[in-house]
Amino acid sequence: MGKTLTIFDLDNTLIKGDSSTLWSRFMVREGWVNDADYLAREAMLMDDYDRGEMNIADYVALIQAPLVGVAKQDVDALLARCVREEILPRVYPQAWDLIRTLQAKGEQILVISASVSLLVQAVAAQLGIEQALGIDVEMVDGGYSGVIAGTPSYQQGKVVRLEQWLAAHPACSGEVTFYTDSINDLPLCLHADRVRLVNPCPQLQAAGAGYGWPVLSWRLE
Repeated sequence: MGKTLTIFDLDNTLIKGDSSTLWSRFMVREGWVNDADYLAREAMLMDDYDRGEMNIADYVALIQAPLVGVAKQDVDALLARCVREEILPRVYPQAWDLIRTLQAKGEQILVISASVSLLVQAVAAQLGIEQALGIDVEMVDGGYSGVIAGTPSYQQGKVVRLEQWLAAHPACSGEVTFYTDSINDLPLCLHADRVRLVNPCPQLQAAGAGYGWPVLSWRLE
């Protein structure tokens, strides 16, 4: 039997809120955004996400627009500040406890998120999680673009990306447990061996009731 795998969604699962939205607002406050409608457009797309209807290419293009043409090291430095100041304080205490328990047992942990990989990997690193998958973007002239590279880790794409990851990590062939909040993750829920719903949206809670998936209530203290 292979090593078991615990997978976490990021946004509204490990943290209260959406890391992409927090990053967007941070970029606006720091003066990196010139589009006066930027946050309104981001909010509209997030409403689509909540319904399971987001055009992920449009969202990535919007989120990444302020970063196009900016040196990668400058983006990474600003992102590190955002993670430290805005995102880490929103990690649920229950998430910290579970991550530390799994790490102490030597369990394999993987974060899979529909946020862009530069953001997902920066947050995961601060949680002590080495393996994290987000939506990759093409690199242009040494910097980030707004164009998706490969399969986006969104809806069914999360299953595809997991299968790719498992092919590269054959030791992790045991039971898969998945923690999430969103109806967008139903395909991966159905793919996993065990599912834990963290503060689930109404659509996922309704879907999960038929499968008997346990519901966890995580809160910031």
